[in-house]
Amino acid sequence: MILQMQPSQKIIYPDDDGLPMSNNTEQFDWIVTIKENLELLFSKDSNVFVAGDLLWYPVEGNNTIRTAPDAMVVFGRPKGRRGSYMQWVENDIAPQVVFEILSPGNRTSEMAKKLKFYERYGVEEYYLYDPSCIELTGWQRIGEDLEVIDVIDGWVSPRLGIRFDLSGEQLELYFPDGKKFTSLKDVSEQLLKEKQRADRLAERLRALGIEDGIEDEI
Repeated sequence: MILQMQPSQKIIYPDDDGLPMSNNTEQFDWIVTIKENLELLFSKDSNVFVAGDLLWYPVEGNNTIRTAPDAMVVFGRPKGRRGSYMQWVENDIAPQVVFEILSPGNRTSEMAKKLKFYERYGVEEYYLYDPSCIELTGWQRIGEDLEVIDVIDGWVSPRLGIRFDLSGEQLELYFPDGKKFTSLKDVSEQLLKEKQRADRLAERLRALGIEDGIEDEI
């Protein structure tokens, strides 16, 4: 009797889980702010990969084991475009730091599963922020477990070097050099103010009859 072997089917690892990146504008703003500032922090290090809402598959051969952190940082992997983060393709390096931003749509059971996922698959630092009540919880890997960071206000991430400050009306994050994380809105407002100052200076110069070279000087 000759057995007919069926050809193995290629496993597909989708780039999209069909879920929205965020449930409201505040959650979206926080995700973008954290991800973009982390990109800036490691912009000169070609061997640090930063991503937002990217599906992470930790186990080869099983496309149902996956999650998409709101932001994640991977030390030891090059920058570049990816449809998903397949760990076995990335020298089996797990994201060392992940961030999640809560929204009213997040369920307690869902976030508990994420904590277990990050604990099981090697995350070293996990930060969960709820902007609606300005509540930040952090976990740090101790041995095989992710343990709660007892005092998170003023905490400095061992991996990132950034500081978390809860003393104000919202969470503030600071770069290792002491500069504050800035949002795209903050940057836009600053550029607008600078343009307005330049316009006022140009008007004063014109009033004094100084017009030649104004555009070059401002």
